[in-house]
Amino acid sequence: MNKNGKNMQTQKDVEEIARIVVDCAYRLHVDIGPGLLESVYEVVLAKMLETRGLRVRRQVPVPIQVMGMTFDEGFRADLVVEDSLVVELKSVGEFARVHAKQLLTHLRLMHLPLGLLINFGTATFKEGVRRIVNDHRNIGSSSLRIHLHTPSEGNGT
Repeated sequence: MNKNGKNMQTQKDVEEIARIVVDCAYRLHVDIGPGLLESVYEVVLAKMLETRGLRVRRQVPVPIQVMGMTFDEGFRADLVVEDSLVVELKSVGEFARVHAKQLLTHLRLMHLPLGLLINFGTATFKEGVRRIVNDHRNIGSSSLRIHLHTPSEGNGT
């Protein structure tokens, strides 16, 4: 168990889940290419993940709590895989800074450690995948170490 009382095996599993999602998304990007609606990528990716043995829920409503009030539909997560990984899909020319911030907020609200932001609108898959973490420290086994820089980190990007 880690300091938050979460099973470390669950954190390791989320890394394996992320690897499978990235593999399937890469294959989808290569096979179909950019230019379709997000909903097309969502339905096909969900089916691909299910054929790999993963439990996938689409358009999952996630409640939010604000000032002591609870709202049943704060947002909808595109895909929630194995109840441990959020996958947000885009089909745009390039990411906007707000996309990563939104996913991080979603992860915090759902109390999940890891999310993937995948943009099928880019020319190459590498340009369109971002790993977003929320208090996820067990990343040593990850083959997807992408660090998101923000202006507050002082690098000017």
